[in-house]
Amino acid sequence: MLEVIRKNARFFLVAGLAALGLRLFFVFRFPAVVDDSRLYADIATNWLQHGVFGITNSGQIMPTLSRLPGYPAFLAAIFSLFGENNFRAVLLIQVFFDLGTCLLIADLARRMLSERGAKAAFLIAALCPFLANYAAAALTETLEIFFTTLALDLAMRGLADLGGTREPGRRVSAVWLACGLAVGACILLRPDGGILLAAVGAYLIGVFLKRWRTKKLEESSADFWYLLLPVLSAGILAMGALLPLVPWTLRNLHTFHRFQPLAPRYANDSDEPVMAGFNRWTKTWIVDYTSVQEIYWNVPGDNIDPKKLPRRAFDSLQEARETAQLFADYNQDHDLTPEFDARFAALAAARIRHAPLRYYLWLPALRIADMWLRPRTELLPPDPRWWEFDDEPGGLAVSIAFALLNLMYVGAAIAGLGRARCVSGIGLLSLFVILRSLFLGTLENPEPRYTLECYPVVIVAAAALFMNKVNRNHRKPA
Repeated sequence: MLEVIRKNARFFLVAGLAALGLRLFFVFRFPAVVDDSRLYADIATNWLQHGVFGITNSGQIMPTLSRLPGYPAFLAAIFSLFGENNFRAVLLIQVFFDLGTCLLIADLARRMLSERGAKAAFLIAALCPFLANYAAAALTETLEIFFTTLALDLAMRGLADLGGTREPGRRVSAVWLACGLAVGACILLRPDGGILLAAVGAYLIGVFLKRWRTKKLEESSADFWYLLLPVLSAGILAMGALLPLVPWTLRNLHTFHRFQPLAPRYANDSDEPVMAGFNRWTKTWIVDYTSVQEIYWNVPGDNIDPKKLPRRAFDSLQEARETAQLFADYNQDHDLTPEFDARFAALAAARIRHAPLRYYLWLPALRIADMWLRPRTELLPPDPRWWEFDDEPGGLAVSIAFALLNLMYVGAAIAGLGRARCVSGIGLLSLFVILRSLFLGTLENPEPRYTLECYPVVIVAAAALFMNKVNRNHRKPA
């Protein structure tokens, strides 16, 4: 990649400055320090000052396992250098991580497409407002996207080595170990980083099965190792990805007497009840981020207006009355007791029996579509109900512009995938996007930011529209 940059120094300088300017604009104009940011900062501060990975509760520091240690460790390192709760320093450092992501995306496109594709990918990533917006948010996304792109870039290098050698060597092992460590960093930031491990591991097993079916190997040790090399690489990948979780798992065993290698599914602590009934009822109707903001995040603790529920939340007039009464009872003290949760569970069970395909197929598909196609202005001032056209003109214009821009990115990626369908490694990128999207469809809280980890793939696929003609028929290695 350095050679490409040297050959096109002016292009990368101008595009890089534009990328930096865009990100600094968001940092200074729309910095986002939200509730999750403060929770991470509280954990980081307690870890740094008291040696306890915990949260402050009524003046007491309580150990926690509700969040993985990756982002608190990042914050603790910055706070130790630049001062406690210095979120401005956090955001500025994230800007440089995001610029690194742009370079990694370009290198990924160079490996898969061409030098021209690398330049296109860098420019598309540099000017992507969605990546830039989250660089200005004290959340895990920017680091997660960086390590996801690094892992994919290393995986493409490893796959090239697998296709070009018949002798396993240190180079192949080192690349897959580095790829595994990058995946491990993803997992330490967010538990859904494990989807990347599943995608790369499954792809390597697929390479092994293809060799098993198609290769006519001679009776030699070199041929034997050539056949097994993808399996060995998958093992090294898994080792690199899972080893960083060992200290965290041992800590949870020692502190909480629980085998908890990841954060809990609902980011709850060991003594916090899970609202299983309410969560299941929510999944029987929720499809959009607006409902997450207005309903899901506000229970328990805040007043809920049943009028904000969409019509799909009821299958009958009787069910609408029952739901309204349930919320009226809840609104008296805003506490989701086990009794209330059981009533939500009963509602959910009845709705699932009435329309199982809706619950297991149609609603997950709609949640996936909402996460991919929403305007991505959740960190910006525009009203989340932008389609009602009652926001101020500036906010409405931003929402429509972001919606159209997001559609352009996704549309260009789909068109690019069609052009690059025979490019080596494109199957891995597609598998990652598919697996992640399917997983996101199972969530109760469809937030657009969860698809941002797929945006490096989106950008590389879009850059395929600009790859050189000589690469157009680049075939997968046998």
